[in-house]
Amino acid sequence: MKLLVIGGSYFFGRVFVMQASKEHDITVVNRGTYSMAALGVKQITGDRRDEGIWQSCKEDYDVIIDFCAYEKGDIARVLRNMPGNVQQYIFISTVDVYERGIIHPGSIGGSSEAIEYIMNADSAASGAQRIKEGGKDETTPLETRLFSGEAGSYIAGKVALEREVQEECGRRGIPCTVLRPAILYGPYNYAPREALYIQMMVQNHVLPHITNAPGAFQFLYIKDAAEAVIRCLMNETAYGQAYNLCQDKVVTYEIFYEELRKAADVEVNEMPMTVEEAQNQGIPLPFPVTEEETELCSNEKGKKELGINYTDFAEGMAKTYRAFKGVYSTKLAQ
Repeated sequence: MKLLVIGGSYFFGRVFVMQASKEHDITVVNRGTYSMAALGVKQITGDRRDEGIWQSCKEDYDVIIDFCAYEKGDIARVLRNMPGNVQQYIFISTVDVYERGIIHPGSIGGSSEAIEYIMNADSAASGAQRIKEGGKDETTPLETRLFSGEAGSYIAGKVALEREVQEECGRRGIPCTVLRPAILYGPYNYAPREALYIQMMVQNHVLPHITNAPGAFQFLYIKDAAEAVIRCLMNETAYGQAYNLCQDKVVTYEIFYEELRKAADVEVNEMPMTVEEAQNQGIPLPFPVTEEETELCSNEKGKKELGINYTDFAEGMAKTYRAFKGVYSTKLAQ
């Protein structure tokens, strides 16, 4: 297939290109921060807000995969200016688009007792059961409220773009697919999340351990995310559909630390501290800290319709640790 990838040089997009370039003809459009030459793909450098970039894409493409649309108008600008034909548009959104505070009724009726059961991070129920009963599925309403700050702008932009991709593609008769990943982790993720904790373990032999963070969350291993995109390529089942992408396991800070400790092959001293102490020391808390922030999603639709299989969290974190240990051990030796 002939693919046009928008973004593609950083983390999710990069891992997708690494996997998909083995079988597909790929052109990447991005700002050129990282060269893609080693992956054997074409690269067009420029700002996506420049209409001339898209006017220069005169070839026909089977699929556009858009990893970096964040603001209203980003998708319309692409389709309005590209002279060639497109057979499918895949937009990478986020599970954060769902209305916050909504508990999908499922089979529990949404009673106060059920909500308390679902939201309790220490519940004895399995993660899979909690997701099935209380996780937001693809029919959950999208957020319409506007929140302040960078996170609020990010959510509002993704919600607007989900509508935009449907409208613009519908106008042109192009099937579209929306993918909503949860918290991505894995090799090449240099955001201040798991990589920063691994860096502290490898270079300083310490692991901050937050003691008062009952929040729960869901991860998505980066190679699973890339495979999900591949499964959607020219797949008629995925036309006009949206899919949540998240692992089965519900994770807490305690589980996160536990898997990091298991993966570590160096001596590590844990540093117990409260959320407030971590904030005062500038230690990032990249995942939901409180039960009120906890928002769980169902992955059943993607597993059933696309056949997606998810890497076990322990296995994925072990692979992530090994990948970053190589990076940070080398830096330490320099």
